[in-house]
Amino acid sequence: MKITDIEVICLRVPAYDDHCEWGDDAFIVRVHTDSGITGIGESDTSPIAARAMIEAPESHESSSGLKRLLIGENPLEIQKLWDKMYSCSNYCGRRGLGIHAISAIDIALWDIASQYYQVPIYMLLGGKYRDRIPSYGTFIPADTLEENREIVRKLKAQGFTSLKFGGGIFGNDPDMDEAIVAAIRDEAGPDFQLQIDVACKWRTYGASAPMFKRLEKYHLNWIEEPVMPDDHNGYAKLGALGISKVSGGEGLTTRYEFDAFIRQAQPDIVQPDITRCGGISEMRKIYDIAEMNGVKLVPHGFSTGILLAATVQFLAACEHGDLMEYSQSTSPMYTDLVKNKIPFESGYVTVPDTPGLNVELDEAIIEKYRMD
Repeated sequence: MKITDIEVICLRVPAYDDHCEWGDDAFIVRVHTDSGITGIGESDTSPIAARAMIEAPESHESSSGLKRLLIGENPLEIQKLWDKMYSCSNYCGRRGLGIHAISAIDIALWDIASQYYQVPIYMLLGGKYRDRIPSYGTFIPADTLEENREIVRKLKAQGFTSLKFGGGIFGNDPDMDEAIVAAIRDEAGPDFQLQIDVACKWRTYGASAPMFKRLEKYHLNWIEEPVMPDDHNGYAKLGALGISKVSGGEGLTTRYEFDAFIRQAQPDIVQPDITRCGGISEMRKIYDIAEMNGVKLVPHGFSTGILLAATVQFLAACEHGDLMEYSQSTSPMYTDLVKNKIPFESGYVTVPDTPGLNVELDEAIIEKYRMD
């Protein structure tokens, strides 16, 4: 079996120059083979920029677009192809955007292999530890307190027992941050599990430490990305306060960045995104590093149903993969792009036992929002 083409699909809901919210665009690849098997992958990244990483010609042997490296290769040689892409793009793609593009392709290759061998991806990863995975819902806070209360009421009615919120106006103003946390805690109840995502907006340890103390009375399960992931000292000092668990890492890529982050920043929870960190192949290595250092891995996931399917298969094959994020995005990229998105039911996501990612893309949505 040989790779014959890598098709890149860039999608965007707002107009090209308009403001774009989390989850409102998408970068998708379809890896085609001469056997008729097609693999699907995605990255939660800048679509147009990632497309260039795949379609660019070679500048020299260490700076090449990814597509030209893979045409004619056997898609079942997943690790070999990962290493080839990493090595031959290392001048322009060794971290960040380059690894995002590799992630999308890597997920598609696992999709192909699973279809070829006719077993679920979790079986190729070593077997299934659980049939369903506990899941928490993530939403972007509304601008008013009553709207946030209503969001919580609806999500509790769906069966969520754990919620996280961040993005939007959250993190912009300390007083509003506390007001939102207070309203949501009051609506959710004292024993309901809550966590917040600051999206690095508190910026420094000096600004974050007072907020940790200010929010202590609301008993948050974890505080996510209070500062930039490069600020290892800031993370370590915030963790040392002993007020709340500290988490982060969704913007990091490769085992190398995560190894340094885990050892130096000492987070309680690390949150690689399977569509950014290097795909399923690299996620396995990051999980092992986290395990060896006593850090829990809870993947980030706020994109399309492709990411959701890949994350479920990965966590099913992890001994301690017992918590995942379930997006509450209202974007059509999340709600409609994948026609058979894995559902949330009574606090859990059930692990599909079908080969491949088993995602059916809505071609009408692709045509409607495609960026050419």
